[in-house]
Amino acid sequence: MRQILNVVSDRGSKYAVTGCPVQSREDIDAALKLLKKDKKFAKATHNTWAAILSDGTPIKGDDGESGAGMVIVRMLERAEVQDHLIVVTRWYGGTKLGGDRFRRVQDCVNAYLETA
Repeated sequence: MRQILNVVSDRGSKYAVTGCPVQSREDIDAALKLLKKDKKFAKATHNTWAAILSDGTPIKGDDGESGAGMVIVRMLERAEVQDHLIVVTRWYGGTKLGGDRFRRVQDCVNAYLETA
């Protein structure tokens, strides 16, 4: 998996983005399991993720960050990216971000797509 650490910080929360090619739900599960073997990511507050498979099926997981998976799905759709998993990780810093948390997710996905 390709990792971009410390993409953005906001009021104490830190974000990172990770991704890799996938072709099935099994690939996604294996990639998430591999990511969480790293203690830093296992201890993160949220590992939100999404992928759009080549048959057009969107798959997402919010991991407690309600709505964040759908933000990633929409960005993948706009970029016409399929068969690629993107995971946005957040380490909560103690201050609620409200709607800004979605902007931070977008910042992370944009940073990942720019380097892809």
